Amino acid sequence: MDREAYRNCCSLVKMPRQSYEQFWSSHFVDYIDKELSYSKFFKKYLLPNHPCMFSRRFTEGWKCRKQWVSEVGKPNFQKLLQEFDETPVPVANCNAKEYNANPKQVMPFKEFIQYWKEYIQNGHSSPKGCLYLKDWHMSRDFPEHNVYTTPVFFSSDWLNEYWDTLDVDDYRFVYMGPKGSWTPFHADVFRSYSWSANICGRKKWLLYPPGQEEFLRDTHGNLPYDVTSAELRDRGLFPHSEEACQPLEIIQEAGEIIFVPSGWHHQVYNLEDTISINHNWLNGCNVDIMWQFLQNELSSVQKEIDEWRNTMDSWHQHCQVIMKACSGINYAEFASFLKIIADNRMAFLNARSSGDSCDYPRHLSETLTTLGPYHAAFDLQRVAHVIECLLCNEDFKRLDHSTLTLQPETMLQQIRDIIQSTRGQHLLYQE
Repeated sequence: MDREAYRNCCSLVKMPRQSYEQFWSSHFVDYIDKELSYSKFFKKYLLPNHPCMFSRRFTEGWKCRKQWVSEVGKPNFQKLLQEFDETPVPVANCNAKEYNANPKQVMPFKEFIQYWKEYIQNGHSSPKGCLYLKDWHMSRDFPEHNVYTTPVFFSSDWLNEYWDTLDVDDYRFVYMGPKGSWTPFHADVFRSYSWSANICGRKKWLLYPPGQEEFLRDTHGNLPYDVTSAELRDRGLFPHSEEACQPLEIIQEAGEIIFVPSGWHHQVYNLEDTISINHNWLNGCNVDIMWQFLQNELSSVQKEIDEWRNTMDSWHQHCQVIMKACSGINYAEFASFLKIIADNRMAFLNARSSGDSCDYPRHLSETLTTLGPYHAAFDLQRVAHVIECLLCNEDFKRLDHSTLTLQPETMLQQIRDIIQSTRGQHLLYQE
């Protein structure tokens, strides 16, 4: 991040997201084929929360585009089997519905590839249904493979930084699916950003700008499983569906990377036999959207068990437990998440001022160095803003703060001190 980008956004409390009205009647997104600075991507797409597509030139150097793909642009089954063979992988059945998703099973990789070959030979059909290998943590299972590199535009990734620190999970996935496989209508975890790169094959994306999904709810308040279903024309079941804009329809070719902004609901189809790499991620630009999502999730839990509010002394604690089970995170863990992000950036800025090295992982050190001190300062200011919001939130106040890894008032003061200190040492004013 350069000085101008930092100065333009460092005093912002509310992120400057313009109206999404331009996407209501458009079927086009910006296509990036030339060199683009991180600061320009930050200003033009991250801050306003707008989608875009990167051309195949941004993935040309990836090993997987050579090793996983045949000379004719199809999945190289032989090479993939050599690499992954008996590895257990998660596989969804696109022909079956379980709540608003597809049921999954775990099977050996080689069994899925055998199914895929037979599916192709049988004219892209099978009595087993349309199976889709998805949400596979390939990078976590095979960290030595290094078959792709996260583009710098998506490297400010608090989500995976946090879960890498805990060493229990991540949000980096590989998807492999035959022609006809698809993902039902949804928005990404915690309302994060996502980026998705086609290693081979083609996808069709249907994207709805934030807020349009509200018109697509049925009379019970549920979102549709399939946004293209004829059911949506039933005004008795979906009374407001005609008020929604038409989706932004995007065809993604082999090698291209799509940036899906925060809170954009979408549905995705594989138009050919396709392999893709997908990351969910978030940072200072959309952490406020995550915080709003968590408040909405807790509110939903509270409404569900409201009848027991006056009969349980620990009702509020139970709501947090249920929220964690349903959403994967609660307020206490969100506070821990903010602490780790802030600690890493304060350590980075302190190391720059003292000339010492940091003791966190090399890849994180390289990322923070590439993004620079302006970005670290921006991140800290965004953490501080959210902590201030937490301190005003009645449900957060009810938590037992003695059990939190984050002590909010202390962290706020530390952030203010480090930013003041680095400004005083001119670290934030160097070219």
